[in-house]
Amino acid sequence: MDECRHTKDIKKVTPSALGCEECLKSGSWWVHLRLCRTCGHVGCCDDSPNRHATKHFHATQHPIIEGYDPPEGWAWCFVDEVFIDLEGDTTPQNGPIPKFV
Repeated sequence: MDECRHTKDIKKVTPSALGCEECLKSGSWWVHLRLCRTCGHVGCCDDSPNRHATKHFHATQHPIIEGYDPPEGWAWCFVDEVFIDLEGDTTPQNGPIPKFV
């Protein structure tokens, strides 16, 4: 399957934190950030120890995340397992993102 059935669900969102929300609370670190395009949750990628973006998907079923640090211009649909070109519809950061790795 090369198409995503969830692109209509992509919303303009406000990022929930300046970094992975859960990692900041626990003092952990991340490799890359992902932004939920349903609610704005900022979580860490699957290369990070805690994989909070994927955990957020499993908890909420929000299907689409954006590559977020810096905004990378792509999104991923967990349900259809496809990349999406955001065609410039990226989410700006609210301020400087701390780097740990």
